[in-house]
Amino acid sequence: MAGQSGRPRVGIVSDVVLQRHRLQGATAKFGLEICFSGDPERLQDYPEFPEASLWLVTLEDEADHPVLFDHLLENTDAPVLFGVDQAPRPGSTDYFRWERRLLSKLEQQLGHLEELDSEDSLEQLEEQTPAKTDAPSLPQWIPPAVPGSIAEEIWILGASLGGPAAVKTFLDNLPPGLPVGFVYAQHIDGNFANVLTRVLGRHAHYTLKAAEEGYRVRNGDVVMMPVEREWKIDSTGCLTEINSPWPGPYGPSIDQVLLNVADHYGKRCHAILFSGMGNDGAIAAPMLRAFGSRIWVQESNSCGNSSMPDSVAATGCSSFSGTPEELAKELVKTIEESCLIKGRQKRDSA
Repeated sequence: MAGQSGRPRVGIVSDVVLQRHRLQGATAKFGLEICFSGDPERLQDYPEFPEASLWLVTLEDEADHPVLFDHLLENTDAPVLFGVDQAPRPGSTDYFRWERRLLSKLEQQLGHLEELDSEDSLEQLEEQTPAKTDAPSLPQWIPPAVPGSIAEEIWILGASLGGPAAVKTFLDNLPPGLPVGFVYAQHIDGNFANVLTRVLGRHAHYTLKAAEEGYRVRNGDVVMMPVEREWKIDSTGCLTEINSPWPGPYGPSIDQVLLNVADHYGKRCHAILFSGMGNDGAIAAPMLRAFGSRIWVQESNSCGNSSMPDSVAATGCSSFSGTPEELAKELVKTIEESCLIKGRQKRDSA
């Protein structure tokens, strides 16, 4: 039974208030409507049985509620998931793993849940936002990157629903010549990858391109990770395809992209998590932060869907949050400060 939004409706039954609250939060990340949330007694006293696409039931002791199961089976044909694990503390790695196990169980019953940008929305983005020609100029303290030079520093741009518009705005607000390369991990239907490449590739200063076997990321590149198969960067710094799908429910896996790129670049690999559903990135981002990488997120109000950046922020690993425009300005400021420090160190050692 779908709700007014067309999304599935979920009923939550638990005799633990905190568990109900966390189940509500987890299901809401994927746009599911909650048609009921309460303890077994409240459901049994409900004047009109709620219409749900699925019921989630988790109890401290099933023996305490002998009537519940018969009541459910008598009043609904919707699937009932019993014995959902108790949710760990939010913001912890265990919590995000718990969320993904829950998502897997939900999708087994309800099908694919994450909303993705459609081909129409991508084409509208192309029509509504013509390529920007008045990008800011490169600050004087940042030496422009030599065209075609290998990037020593990589920023991963991770996104899902609402991500293409945010990433395009971010790139449009960067000056040309920054000594940095980008790796773009966007949850998208594989059939629309060419449309996305065309829309974002209209940008004049940063070249969007598909990953190629043996390619080394260059300054000014925005290398888009393929949807179907996992890619990594080998010991020589070259992109290479792994003959297996991305782990997890969606490709490319942002968590895995973070780990695979950082495996070569170490603390010279950073990440920005843009608009999107779910919590992809929330497991790997704290690991990168622990090794010295910068982790930034798009602020909630500017997102089409803020679940993904909010999940990463909830881990405590994010050091900056802003709109796409503010993220671009902060990146330029960060690179400028780094160039000033390197210049000072060079003068001191001379």
